[in-house]
Amino acid sequence: MGIDPGLANTGFGVVQAAGSKTSALDGGVIEAPKGPALERRLERIHSSVGELLDWHEPEAVALEDLYFGKNVRSAMGVGQARGVVMLAAAQRMIPCFDYTPQAVKMSVCGSGAAAKEQVKEMVAALLGLPTVPSSEHAADALAVAICHASQSPEMIRFSRAQAEPREAVR
Repeated sequence: MGIDPGLANTGFGVVQAAGSKTSALDGGVIEAPKGPALERRLERIHSSVGELLDWHEPEAVALEDLYFGKNVRSAMGVGQARGVVMLAAAQRMIPCFDYTPQAVKMSVCGSGAAAKEQVKEMVAALLGLPTVPSSEHAADALAVAICHASQSPEMIRFSRAQAEPREAVR
């Protein structure tokens, strides 16, 4: 499952990889618009992701890594959304993997500087979708899932081993 975390809109995309073929199983956006208190919005993201994880039972959750840019306030919201997504996965013992926006674009489009529209078009082409995803958030989440699915099993095992909690040194 790929996740494009955001406080107002969290994209999700579920893909299945079988050999060299990757197909879309689900995708969309969890909306948590301004209005309710921040903790209510985060709870909505957490519970919605939890429902998706329970329904699809993915082997892993791949998240787009935090991009700071110029808006620190926006980055903080994305970080909070990432946190509740990771918590939902951890509660189900599902490992999480991070990919930079550039790595995702490189994996899907062959260029780390690809435009949003190019990502949408390539996601549709790679997954054999009849049309491009209407939501950039869903398209980005599917792209993250494709990026993760394209990683070698050895690389995923190495990343998972690096993320395993280590015994405390006394």
